[in-house]
This record gives sequence, structure tokens and C-alpha cells, in this order.
Amino acid sequence: MVRKEIVTLNTKGDGDVVEITGQVQGALARTGLRQGAVVLFVPGATGALTTLEHEPGAVKDMATLFERVAPRAAEYEHDRTIGDGNGRAHVRAALFGPSLTVPFEDGRLILGRWQRIIFIDFDTRPRSRELVLQFLGE
Repeated sequence: MVRKEIVTLNTKGDGDVVEITGQVQGALARTGLRQGAVVLFVPGATGALTTLEHEPGAVKDMATLFERVAPRAAEYEHDRTIGDGNGRAHVRAALFGPSLTVPFEDGRLILGRWQRIIFIDFDTRPRSRELVLQFLGE
């Protein structure tokens, strides 16, 4: 059986890390499915999904990593071509990717003790984002 849910997020942009585990678990509960997997997907080229221990130190470490890998001050061909100034956002998002799959059993997401599902908005401005959750199971 397949069920789809949409999660809407309002973000600050510029590397905003949003923990969404509770929203995904709530959506799973609404499906009534007991076992299977959920595929999370962010439409768009400047957002990403991953898992992380969502605590201030790890979030700050992620921001430091983003700056090292795709610095704000660097020049990006995307910015020259398109002119929207978010070349770094595209590079950062591509490193993480737009999707994540999490299994579930007995109606509960299977995650490690401290592991949380996070969405990262790399765009250069606040945004309203929609995430697609597709539950596959029984």
C-alpha cells in the first residue's frame, strides 16, 4: 500500500536546519501503516534531507562544514549564468541530496537513539517548503 503526505515548512534559509522527525512520525501514524519505509523528498534544488543528532553543537558543526565546502565568498558559475546569487546553495544541497529513506516497524520509525531526520534549507532567503512523504508498507 502507498500513502502520500505533504509537510510544509517555513524556513529561515541560508543553512537553516529543521528537525522534522516528529512531523514524519505523525504522518506515519495517520497512514495506519505498521511496517515498511517512508521516502522523503524535497522538490527543488536548494534543499536537502539527512539525519543528524539534532543538538546545538552538531548543528554548528554542520554550518562550519557548509562554509568550508562551499564558502559564501567563493565565486560560482551559477551566479554568473543565472544571476540569482545562490550558487553555493545548489552546491551544498547537491552534496546531501534531495531524498532520504527511513524504514518503520510497528508503526514507528526505525532510528538510532539520538538520530533525527532533518531538512536543510540552503537557499539564500527564507522560504516556504513542501516535502513529499511517500509511505510504502502494510
